[in-house]
Amino acid sequence: MIRATLIALSTLLSFPAVAEIRVPSSQSEIGLGFAPVVKKAAPAVVNIYAKIITAGHSSPMFNDPFFQDFFRGFGSPQPRVQNSLGSGVILSDDGYVVSNYHVVGMASEIRVVTTDRREFTAQVVLGDEESDIAILRLDNARDLPNLALRDSDRIEVGELVLAIGNPFGVGQTVSSGIVSGLARSGTATGNARGYFIQTDAPINPGNSGGALIDVNGDLIGINTSILSRSGGSNGIGFAIPANLVAEFLRQARHGNTSFNRPWAGMAGQPMTADIAESLGLTIPEGVVISDLHPESPLAKAGFAVGDVVTEVDGQLVNSPSEMKFRMSVAGIGGTAKMTRFRQGERSELQVVLTEAPDDPPAQETVLGERTILPGLTVARLNPAVIARLGLPLSASGVVVLDPGPYGARAGVQPGDVLGAINGEEIESTADVERALTETGRWVRIDLQRRGQWVSLRFRL
Repeated sequence: MIRATLIALSTLLSFPAVAEIRVPSSQSEIGLGFAPVVKKAAPAVVNIYAKIITAGHSSPMFNDPFFQDFFRGFGSPQPRVQNSLGSGVILSDDGYVVSNYHVVGMASEIRVVTTDRREFTAQVVLGDEESDIAILRLDNARDLPNLALRDSDRIEVGELVLAIGNPFGVGQTVSSGIVSGLARSGTATGNARGYFIQTDAPINPGNSGGALIDVNGDLIGINTSILSRSGGSNGIGFAIPANLVAEFLRQARHGNTSFNRPWAGMAGQPMTADIAESLGLTIPEGVVISDLHPESPLAKAGFAVGDVVTEVDGQLVNSPSEMKFRMSVAGIGGTAKMTRFRQGERSELQVVLTEAPDDPPAQETVLGERTILPGLTVARLNPAVIARLGLPLSASGVVVLDPGPYGARAGVQPGDVLGAINGEEIESTADVERALTETGRWVRIDLQRRGQWVSLRFRL
């Protein structure tokens, strides 16, 4: 019994390639458990109180799925104040803190409280809704405790971890578990989409933005969401890997206000057993390139439609979101070594990571008062606009960036690709402005929305 206890506790205190494996040398070490790790890491985990002002309506009919169409356009929205509670992790002694975008991204006021009850006001210096990460900067902060970032690519399933946060606002709480899965994508609830570490350490509301640490007290991930039917922890939680957090911190220190991720310029699909057999792969692995923009950095490196990307920088990739994660970690301006499988052979290609080119110029145009849809904002499609709106790589022509108040009433939505107005084909932003100035009593707009053609017809 004693021998089994010693073996189990030796695992608690160390991991291969992270720390020396040893048996606790005294009864006092055995009795400590996780206490030394928590004592080291907990001061760097903070509570975050955010105030978010949203537009709302006084009548509940505006939110009723049946009556809302009858009330649309009537009455002015009343601002509402929502209070958000979450956690954060101090990354540097001069006050850089990471949390979730859904906690602080839209906040008008942010208050950060440390474990020793010091309070700081904070501002979001870099936020990204897609990754659900926000970097905060605390005002007048110095000499703060902070956590070191561990290389999250070295994490293994089965490692013991601790989750530290402020669940339900009860105060700082520590829960333990293991890493129960890696490379999870598209399974978490919430705003984040991408690549996650899975853990069974209990994560509850208020833990969002808190720390997931290893037994040495190093940060391996930021707790972001859970998979649950009841809203409580069911033992499946997700954390954003520390390597992506490190790239966010680097860009925040360089003054970026939005996260710049490399542009792949490709569409892909996960490998299936049938596709693998048809391509000559013995194991279904990698991402099959199904579409490739001519200006894509992968195309310039030698990739083509039908190729399979199996690895990025030595790490296996089995979904487009994993590829995006690996490229985001490498960062713009760097290179990524990608393994290509084509016609039974593997080769390694160096891909230069760049932003989506803003060429030809987008010519963003806001329609004026002389047009029938003032405030409508349109732009010419190019790779940068396509990436920004998540449109198909083959999209061309003119796209709606903002419908404006009158366009929204007419049914126009952001991301609509304009095909024709009153039968006149739209090829430039100038065509849109002219067509919506010279019109009769009826207006017909033919547009493409999520791959389907839609016709809007309204009377002036």
